Amino acid sequence: MKYQVAIIGGGPAGYTAAEAAGKAGLSVVLFEKQSLGGVCLNEGCIPTKTLLYSAKTYDGARHAAKYAVSVPEVSFDLPKIIARKQKVVRKLVLGVKGKLTAHGVTIVSGGATVTDKNHVECGGETYECDNLLLCTGSETFVPAIPGIDKVSYWTHRDALDNKELPASLAIIGGGVIGVEIATIFAALGSRVTLLEQANRLLESMDPMISEQMEANLRSKGIEVHCNVQVMEIKDRGNDTVSVNYRCERGWKESPADRVLVAVGRRPNMSKVLADDCQVQLENGRPLIKGTYRTTQENVYAIGDTVARKRLAHVAASHAAYLVENLAGRGHRMQLSVVPNGMYVVLPVVPTCIYTEPEIAAVGFTENDARLYNMKIKCGVAYMTENGKALLARNSRGFVRLIFEAYTNTLIGAQIMCARATDMIGEMATAIANGLTAYQLSTAMRAHPTYSEAITEAIKDALKNG
Repeated sequence: MKYQVAIIGGGPAGYTAAEAAGKAGLSVVLFEKQSLGGVCLNEGCIPTKTLLYSAKTYDGARHAAKYAVSVPEVSFDLPKIIARKQKVVRKLVLGVKGKLTAHGVTIVSGGATVTDKNHVECGGETYECDNLLLCTGSETFVPAIPGIDKVSYWTHRDALDNKELPASLAIIGGGVIGVEIATIFAALGSRVTLLEQANRLLESMDPMISEQMEANLRSKGIEVHCNVQVMEIKDRGNDTVSVNYRCERGWKESPADRVLVAVGRRPNMSKVLADDCQVQLENGRPLIKGTYRTTQENVYAIGDTVARKRLAHVAASHAAYLVENLAGRGHRMQLSVVPNGMYVVLPVVPTCIYTEPEIAAVGFTENDARLYNMKIKCGVAYMTENGKALLARNSRGFVRLIFEAYTNTLIGAQIMCARATDMIGEMATAIANGLTAYQLSTAMRAHPTYSEAITEAIKDALKNG
């Protein structure tokens, strides 16, 4: 059995590459050892956002009185919430399978091993290929915290499948996964404690977002501790634990019914490469060159396997770019741009966090710009002055835009408000096309919408010329 393209891994990188290659007329075989859709569809993006929507709906009903609506009794059924999540996942996975089948992709279930640049073994069979794509994704990283092997801890997967609400939950890690799951369980009624080693939550985001997010989480009753070091996890008996950590005030203890470990992810290359395979790894990640080629000819690596930003849309963009290259076509996808008259590379990858309110960002933060000694203008519009936000009682947050001072070219945007994740696409498009504040200001944004804050942020940036 010989194919033009063999792909190991059926997540966003793998299934996007398989579909694109099939559309291009290439013969494709895709290997997946678990479920099509990868982490994103089965235990990441989609399940988390489905639970977040249920939690948001429940929390909204509890506070309906602020809209002059009376809801005498509000409750939720966690097993039914989990069942709804699984139904959504199944529908999307079947959709992926249908698209692949429609484009002639051969799907093989089982763990695959690369033996050399042209051969893959799976289930006792050997498959020959011209090009091989490693799309094996990432896995949860669990640090060696003393005592962690003696307790029943959660990863994000356990949290999203759990059918009994814990009275209390301690979360180790204040990144995207940590704050999203904290939002879910706090809305459903758990007492949540969030522990972060860095001096602020969401360390990769703009400090203004971190500050407002911490205040927002605290307003929801979530206990937040940053700049702490978790020293030990202990079994307290009766199916409870305690997380001991060190902070500026000394040693502290956080008792909880459950503890969630959410400190990050790492490439998943276990059992993928045969001993004599020539793909070189560095810190578990394949070494790659310009077009995602590894150190072995005709073998490529994309998605979470190699990306520094482990996002589904980044993985899909990698896949589109690589398949366009293999098919000899021009490239449409961009992960970064160099605007006219500048000597910096601007990222155009949006980051979205589905908390309440939502967070979205693209391009440079103010700190990023200053690292390149760029002269900048910043414009801010607060949602307390936005009509849609006020009528919806969602006035926490802001829109912050960053422009290069001489050309007024947009180089960064940070948005924190309801529907922020739906608004960031306009900003990513603007950065990718080198649009200026004046060009952006010619667009008419409807009233009343959250997007009007973009117009006000532009005005704020240009108020001094």
